[in-house]
Amino acid sequence: MNLASYLPADWRDARLLGRIMTPEGPSPVLAKGGRLYDLSAQVATTAQAAALDDLDQAAGADLGSLDELSFATAWGAQGDADVVLLSPLDLQCIKASGVTFAVSALERVIEERARGDADAANAVRQSILDRIGGDLKDLRPGSEQAEAVKAQLIAEGLWSQYLEVAIGPYAEIFTKAPVLASVGWGAEVGVRADSAWNNPEPEVVVICDPTGRPVGASLGNDVNLRDIEGRSALLLGKAKDNNASAAIGPFIRLFDDGFGMDDVRAATVRLEVEGVDGFIMTGESSMRLISRDPEELVRQTLSAHQYPDGFALYLGTMFAPIDDRDAAGKGFTHKIGDRVRVSSEKLGVLENIVAHCDQAPPWKFGVLELMRNLAGRGLLGASA
Repeated sequence: MNLASYLPADWRDARLLGRIMTPEGPSPVLAKGGRLYDLSAQVATTAQAAALDDLDQAAGADLGSLDELSFATAWGAQGDADVVLLSPLDLQCIKASGVTFAVSALERVIEERARGDADAANAVRQSILDRIGGDLKDLRPGSEQAEAVKAQLIAEGLWSQYLEVAIGPYAEIFTKAPVLASVGWGAEVGVRADSAWNNPEPEVVVICDPTGRPVGASLGNDVNLRDIEGRSALLLGKAKDNNASAAIGPFIRLFDDGFGMDDVRAATVRLEVEGVDGFIMTGESSMRLISRDPEELVRQTLSAHQYPDGFALYLGTMFAPIDDRDAAGKGFTHKIGDRVRVSSEKLGVLENIVAHCDQAPPWKFGVLELMRNLAGRGLLGASA
């Protein structure tokens, strides 16, 4: 498959960091000027590459033009492709932030309180708006106004642990997947076979160097099992961290004069799900509506922690699909074979196909295997 249509609109001007699988093993690559370069002789991992200020100097063998190379997908003919694209993450810790859009969090509680009655929901919503004296989208987590809203919601019997992290001082930050366990563009993305209610979560992912400095961004699908998490917040690990459940890609777009954190703040993230049953669902999430600034989420991820190989942070989504798929009132859940596309103009398109976790390729290539591979290739001393 030609990858050019899945890249940022201005991909020829972008600097894109990624990973590919070669016959020798995984190799970091850099796309610049529309061409793809192998970095492995200079840097062994994308974690190492992301920490360099002069990465352009590390570009090695020219692999060809991005609009001429063919890339493999899980649903295509593997043998005909020039390149197998991996997740752009390797040694970075994979973190995620949840309930970062206060508006959607409050609406969820309002809907639960109203028990599906639209008229009752409007009454509850208006009651809260009257008491807080403002628009929910203007609520800043941890502020005096947020504390006043918290007190009001407690009085109304509406408070929950989700609202605590939505408008309280501390963000929800959790580990989404182990190091090296994420999947990339063109791969299968996994949902547990024992989950009957699940959905994609289209998000922007910020990539940080070992000091916590944001150096780039990518697209992510923070797959969520809503039925499992809904039973108890203590089941978050089972709902979120499963084989093939963390997708990211197609590349990390590195920050430079043409792309930076303000572009992340202004991004619109779109979602399209196309099922083999003919079902189509679309939606979008505006980063302008996020209740905590991305750099604040990065600071809270650092907190009392260190990340010597850097980290990637899913920033959360305001999109929760409610479209009925099979029957009225049943809402949305994935079916095997769903094609999921997460897109944003300056980050491209992350496309995956849904499989059960136990049917997706198992995660076998861990840190020890990577170290053995890099040592066998003589790359552990690679340094720009």
